[in-house]
Amino acid sequence: MSAPPPRVVIADDQALVRTGFGMILAADGIDVVAEAADGEQAVAAVERTRPDLVLMDVRMPVLDGLEATRRILSGGLVPEPPRVLILTTYDLDRYVYAALTAGASGFLLKDVTPEHLVAAVRMVRAGDALLAPAITRRLVERFVSRAEHTTALHRDLAVLTPRETEVLQALGTGLSNAELAARFGLSEATVKTHVARILAKLRLRDRAQAVVVAYETGLITPRSRES
Repeated sequence: MSAPPPRVVIADDQALVRTGFGMILAADGIDVVAEAADGEQAVAAVERTRPDLVLMDVRMPVLDGLEATRRILSGGLVPEPPRVLILTTYDLDRYVYAALTAGASGFLLKDVTPEHLVAAVRMVRAGDALLAPAITRRLVERFVSRAEHTTALHRDLAVLTPRETEVLQALGTGLSNAELAARFGLSEATVKTHVARILAKLRLRDRAQAVVVAYETGLITPRSRES
């Protein structure tokens, strides 16, 4: 028996964006259960419809997407919070990073192709994180390494085994499970087990937060990321 289609809320202050994304998703069998023109509407829509995923714009009136993401993922709004996928542009890097620390599962550029949009929704709904390596590196280099940055997700890496620490370091560069398996000479199933244990031990929601922790703890630095 196949899994039911993802149930999605689209939050963006531009009606054209909401309509366009909604048509793309619906054409691929994805159920758009609500639209929201601002952050408050997004929070209300999540509470009302309990979707699997929210496509969340950052700059919106009344309540911005970052604060809406915090409220949705705080744990008190609905029993099982949805995944949040941030819609953004390059000039909003600092907001994207803050959203990841708040629990968002990744980000999409607004000029995404229809095929990438559909694939992203299905991937994040399935429990993965959407982290393009080049954009991830740009984010952390620009913001995590700043001296004035306040750590939001710091965890004690001493709870990890040496192998788990190695996997976290590689995962922090945005590598997929297949790429991690190739790097360490492991099966993808073994890699998935390592990643699951890392998330459990560090009390992290998903791979997106694992990337944040890898940088915030100094496991990866802008100077060491290419090694």
